[in-house]
Amino acid sequence: MRILYFSLGYSTHDYRFLKAISNGGHEVYFVQLEGNQRQVESRHVPENVNQVIWKGGRKPFQWKDLISLTLDFRRLTREIQPDLIHAGPIQTCGLVAVSSGFHPILTMSWGFDLMEDVNKNKLMQWITHYVLRNTDYFTSDANVTKEKAIAYGMNPEKTIVFPWGVDLEHFSAKKDERGKKDGFILFCNRSWEARYGVDVLAHAFVQVAQKRDDVRLILLGGGSQGAKLRQIFQRGGVEEFVTYGGQISQNELPNWYHQADLYISPSHVDGSSVSLMEALACGLPCLVSDIPANKEWVFENENGWLFRDGDSNHLAEKILMAMNQREKLYQMGQAGRKSAEKRADWKKNAEALMNVYRKLI
Repeated sequence: MRILYFSLGYSTHDYRFLKAISNGGHEVYFVQLEGNQRQVESRHVPENVNQVIWKGGRKPFQWKDLISLTLDFRRLTREIQPDLIHAGPIQTCGLVAVSSGFHPILTMSWGFDLMEDVNKNKLMQWITHYVLRNTDYFTSDANVTKEKAIAYGMNPEKTIVFPWGVDLEHFSAKKDERGKKDGFILFCNRSWEARYGVDVLAHAFVQVAQKRDDVRLILLGGGSQGAKLRQIFQRGGVEEFVTYGGQISQNELPNWYHQADLYISPSHVDGSSVSLMEALACGLPCLVSDIPANKEWVFENENGWLFRDGDSNHLAEKILMAMNQREKLYQMGQAGRKSAEKRADWKKNAEALMNVYRKLI
């Protein structure tokens, strides 16, 4: 079948969806709303994917452009004649797709659209309600976002939840290195933006490093809070214990997980976090904020721990606790690997998406 895949930009997640759709034998047309402004994936668009040139994809989305974008998107649907549109996030790509009048539409939540953007104002709430009442099927990666969608008018019988998952062969369990290395390494690869709470981790790390001289922190990625994070570390006198890894390719990423003793995600907003699933798949115990989506994956004293969202003091306490229970970490990591094998296998989960396509057509 012919699928029009419509997204904000081009991320690692987009790459994986496009590749899965293409590998499923479908003809894929890729439409970007914001283009290179949202490109964070270094790999080329997968082979056999048609990149579409249109009025969008050249600058950040602005509400004043909504009508012209919708009209041009409608032109695309007439020219491409897709069997199905797969669009998300809800309040941007989903809105343009639904407003074009095309059916069937599979609307996909990206987590932040239902856990954060919808709460910005009444207009965003109205848009969310409008899109979900006019979409044919809804998918998300966590039960918490599914329930949000239903609350905003989505027919519960037209929904499916499947974690976006990871390549379990690429992200393999780390070896048992108990007693083989010095120091204790914390690892976080969340973006340095307010919604991901890396500043909370920075404050917690200062507390821990002032008590333990054997702790180290690896931060990957980047973002608008870079200067703020460095200031926190500098003022706390611990910057020398922080490694800034920068942007890492998917090929190199498992090696970074394997260096660490504990994965930390201090995010305030999330669906089923792919980086969390990668950490679990690599056999790494996880310490994460107690937001609903994280609690679907991490269970206290089984495969990791939870800390109170936004509470740097509680996070510091939990880090120190984990450091004092080092003998338990390998077993907890193995439990995490089993949970990833059970629920986070992208090959299996991608097939769930293909089944939705077939159902809609």
